[in-house]
Amino acid sequence: MDIELLRPGYLWTLPLALAAIAAWRLTFRRRAYAIFPLLKILPRQVRASRLRKAPLVVAAAAVPCIALALSDPVLPSAEAALKSRGLDIVLVLDLSSSMEEVMGLGGPGRGPGSSGPTRMEVTRTALLDFIAMRPNDRIGLVVFSDNAYVVSPLTFDHEYLRQYVSMADNRLLRNEGMTAIGDGIALANTLLVRQSTANVSGTRVIVVFTDGEHNYGLDPVTAIDAAHADGARVHIIGVDLPEKIRLKPDVQRLVRAVRGYGGRYADAGTAAELRGASRSIDALEKGWLVQTRTIRNQPVDEYFALAAVVLLTLAMLLRAWPYFIEVT
Repeated sequence: MDIELLRPGYLWTLPLALAAIAAWRLTFRRRAYAIFPLLKILPRQVRASRLRKAPLVVAAAAVPCIALALSDPVLPSAEAALKSRGLDIVLVLDLSSSMEEVMGLGGPGRGPGSSGPTRMEVTRTALLDFIAMRPNDRIGLVVFSDNAYVVSPLTFDHEYLRQYVSMADNRLLRNEGMTAIGDGIALANTLLVRQSTANVSGTRVIVVFTDGEHNYGLDPVTAIDAAHADGARVHIIGVDLPEKIRLKPDVQRLVRAVRGYGGRYADAGTAAELRGASRSIDALEKGWLVQTRTIRNQPVDEYFALAAVVLLTLAMLLRAWPYFIEVT
């Protein structure tokens, strides 16, 4: 453990203090004497024990500790484990071209030409609500279409994260239009493995928002298996997913994989249902987050000050003991 002194000039107090103690001992301290006329008839001379100097030695040992405490000692780089109530969560957002369609277009009275908020707009609002509900979590953002991309690493800076969520739309991936759900989950899991310092099961979460079935890239079930092996739980929210797609064998297989590992799959055909699905996942995922933070110039002067107090207290206690009273 390397310690640096921010004010090394205070070390000059060490020789000055020791010199002052020595001068006081030699000049101002009067030693007490006892006259014993029959000393020569004793079989041998009796000398005082060297241990009588113990109070002075202990008090002198406190002087370097005081000098070091005054010199502002610090650890240049120290790691501290911080435990807080929260999780590491990666939000995975589908940016395929179908996300720009009007929400609930296939519902009753919602035929072609209907107007209203798009799936992307409603999903962005749900994401912002979800982030607001999780102030104690580190949250990251991954988007995907043909490929997956990290938009934001895990962060406590939720204002920064909300800005990126607000800007997310299919223009970010203008030349892509497929739905690579597996790649999105895999990249989110990689982000958790690289950034998360918590090894406790249940502290890593992936939440996927998608409006379609997987049709490109890595098999999402394989990605979910890998995420589970790395300690992450995967939830998927289907955004306005048509019933004919929900009933497809591959989609049902994906749902079984999510639920088989303790995750939640929810279909949301309206903005209210999407908010409800987000809140149900928020209620499900609670836990402790342990992270390691690097601290620059961590002060350690209190340790030297405490040592000085202990030594001075010990010196006074010894001085009060008659055995250590210096009488010659």
